[in-house]
Amino acid sequence: MKSKLAVIVGIGGINSAGRSSGFHSYKRLVWDALSKEEMANTWLDLANRMGLNHDGVKDGMQLSAATIAAIKENTLIRKINNFDTNNVVSHHKATLDSAEHTSFFIMKKMKLPDVIPDTWQLEELENNEVKITIKGPVEVLIPTTSKLAVSTAANIPTGFDPGKLYNSHHHPRGLKFAIYGASDVINSLGFEWDDILKHIKPDEVSVYAGSALAQLDENSLTGLIGQPLMGNRINSKMLALSLADMPADFINSYVINSIGSTGTNMGACATFLYNLNQGIQDIKHGKAKVVIVGNAEAPIAPEIIEGFRVMGALATDEGLCELDNVKEPDHSRACRPFSTNIGFTIAESSQFFVLMEAELALTLGATIYGSVADVFISADANKKSITGPGVGNYVTVAKATALAKAILGQEGLNATYVQAHGTGTPQNRTTESHILNEVAKAFSIENWPIAAIKAYLGHPMSVAAGDQLMAALGVWEYGFIPGIKTIDHIANDVYHSHLHILRDHYFVGEKGENMKAAIINAKGFGGNNASGLILSPQQTLTMLAAKFGENTMADYQKKNQTVKANSHAMDLAACQGNETVIYKFGKNVMDQHSVTLTDKKLTLTEFKQDIDLALPNPYQD
Repeated sequence: MKSKLAVIVGIGGINSAGRSSGFHSYKRLVWDALSKEEMANTWLDLANRMGLNHDGVKDGMQLSAATIAAIKENTLIRKINNFDTNNVVSHHKATLDSAEHTSFFIMKKMKLPDVIPDTWQLEELENNEVKITIKGPVEVLIPTTSKLAVSTAANIPTGFDPGKLYNSHHHPRGLKFAIYGASDVINSLGFEWDDILKHIKPDEVSVYAGSALAQLDENSLTGLIGQPLMGNRINSKMLALSLADMPADFINSYVINSIGSTGTNMGACATFLYNLNQGIQDIKHGKAKVVIVGNAEAPIAPEIIEGFRVMGALATDEGLCELDNVKEPDHSRACRPFSTNIGFTIAESSQFFVLMEAELALTLGATIYGSVADVFISADANKKSITGPGVGNYVTVAKATALAKAILGQEGLNATYVQAHGTGTPQNRTTESHILNEVAKAFSIENWPIAAIKAYLGHPMSVAAGDQLMAALGVWEYGFIPGIKTIDHIANDVYHSHLHILRDHYFVGEKGENMKAAIINAKGFGGNNASGLILSPQQTLTMLAAKFGENTMADYQKKNQTVKANSHAMDLAACQGNETVIYKFGKNVMDQHSVTLTDKKLTLTEFKQDIDLALPNPYQD
């Protein structure tokens, strides 16, 4: 094995299906293919997150049918419930003309504009108020409410607010998701973060996390822009918390206390794979031994929804009714990838993963859920519309498939499947299906299984491929590729001569043993395309055994038993409602007195190992 392999050792986050660690969000997708016993803790976990009464049900015991029904109704794609879509506040412009009738209003003196209009006549009143009489026309904004044309989305489970688990005052919704997701992935490891730091230098950690749409609510960019226009003040946090890289910054400062490499590589709807690529490149080239990769997005807001609607991208209520010839839209079936459809469904999600250099993972006994062979990224070149699809995705899918063939051989290539971008738009169903079908033809793949989990989870923009990776790893635990159950036919303009577009859950063996790899595909606005090749845990361990030998792998398996037990115990505690979010604000803070520096090394008081400054010349033969 020439390159250092990046193995996946932690899964965490939250989306409309629930908590990602313990595979609970995956299990919610395929609940009807799993046994009652396998689903028991997932229903319990969701009930506790959603604040539903379950009469003290404990681990492994069944919730009532009514409680499970309530969970189903308030998860996955459904009617928007984090604001009232029928009463969205807006304003209409109007003109007050006082040519015939005098108009006046009263306001605080301190609120007067710096430049008083010529048409205003001022009269001071008591209590520092001023009466303004208007002589002539004046433009005003009249408050009103309106109904959104789109009332469907994939909110996180109803009743769950991750901000209640830590001191989240003034945090935008997206940052709350980021803190929760990062905490969940760290808690899933089966050992403490400090145990990792004993084996690595403090600068051998990378964090790549962000949000494609930045932070967009009243505590961030929406407040920054909107509050002055509404006559309110902005606060000191709004600008800083608006930045798209804030998820990474918060994780470094308040979750893992990191001084390693950090940032976010944005690529619209392909952003997660862009960040994943950053992480595996750091591991491949020895810059990092541990990487946290993820994204958090909270775009279910009136302004964002209306922005996508006027682009013609979203499934509207009217369009869904026309599609089904009904009077009320079926919210649960709003997203219909590769079928007759009208637009995508917006979603919120937070997905985070811990990657490790393989040798460190074996040393720690970390559970290996799979590995990232590579991520391929291509732009679209010249095209007529910046939002329209181009040719770049042919390149990325073809390269990922070619690498799969190189690693697995033709027989192994036939034991792969695709987690498609699958947005549920008319344009996506034709363009992505053509790409996948042509690649399958070129590589002699017959009936290539195609999944599209946005049918359940909607489209959370930057996090989309993170949701897809979460589902892919779940397949290698429970054996079912989630089918596209929101569709009843394949559209006539979909290319699928060499594809098996899954309309039902597809069993691929115990622990998904019949699938050696999955391709995660993402297509983004602006010509951002990425495809990642993810190797199964079985394939990954086979490759590691060939490199490190049987004795090393035997030692690893012994260590991993303890790690798995710890991880399982943490998961059960969370299922029962005993969950802790990691948020270390103001703790272990370092300053200039914490640094000891020579020309050979740099020492920090909060880290066991030094940072090496005796660097070689990398450009010397």
